[in-house]
Amino acid sequence: MPRIVGVKFKNAGKTYYFDPGSYKLQVGDQVVVETARGKEIGDIVIADKEVPEGELVLPLKNVLRKASEDDCWQVEENKKKETDAFITCQQKIKEHGLDMKLVSVEYTFDRNKIIFCFTSEERVDFRELVKDLAAIFKTRIELRQIGVRDEAKIKGGIGPCGRAFCCCTFLEEFEPVSIRMAKGQNLSLNPTKISGACGRLMCCLRYEASAYKDSREQMPKPGQKVYTADGEGRLKEINSNKKIVVVELEDSGYVKTFPLEEVYLP
Repeated sequence: MPRIVGVKFKNAGKTYYFDPGSYKLQVGDQVVVETARGKEIGDIVIADKEVPEGELVLPLKNVLRKASEDDCWQVEENKKKETDAFITCQQKIKEHGLDMKLVSVEYTFDRNKIIFCFTSEERVDFRELVKDLAAIFKTRIELRQIGVRDEAKIKGGIGPCGRAFCCCTFLEEFEPVSIRMAKGQNLSLNPTKISGACGRLMCCLRYEASAYKDSREQMPKPGQKVYTADGEGRLKEINSNKKIVVVELEDSGYVKTFPLEEVYLP
């Protein structure tokens, strides 16, 4: 079986497989690898191991070398250049009167390309802007239009839960999120309550949906007959979040709320 190492280029980015060759690499090592957009530096997140060919897209690209001090210095220099390039690009966008919001600027490790990411509600004709930027930076220029979820992932921030955005801490990919997932978690359907900072439905609705589904399957269903300390009744509502149920008592006709553990099925 082929030997691989897993490499990440961003904290919450995808993990890519590379051939380690003769290098002995451990989790946390930095390496220089060849990618589709040129040489890049990344972190080892999966140590050297064998993987079945069926799980790989062959041929794998090789790890070129372990990152040296000079390589790390170049990364820091690239970050400084990115700050200057951001300011320059903003000025040029204003000069051309383009309706676009610049989000980020990224140099490839070998500085063969600069990637400018932006958002816009419409398609933007940025051909003249690219020409100006290429003349200034003397390298290949790529302008990439991204969505608001991608913008949140790049910029980061604090969500309504009080924690850092899921998308920029551990979620590697965006998955579809539907209003049905919010309904299944007994959440208010007020858009301000279930939307993230990006304005889209919160990502946690997606990856928490399976836990709520499992919880519902283990709970009694509305309409079932149950026994309580106040007598027999039928379930009217179930709140899986709070672990409480609403029961209509048969003898009195009263509707009463009980903790789930105090309700028994016949």
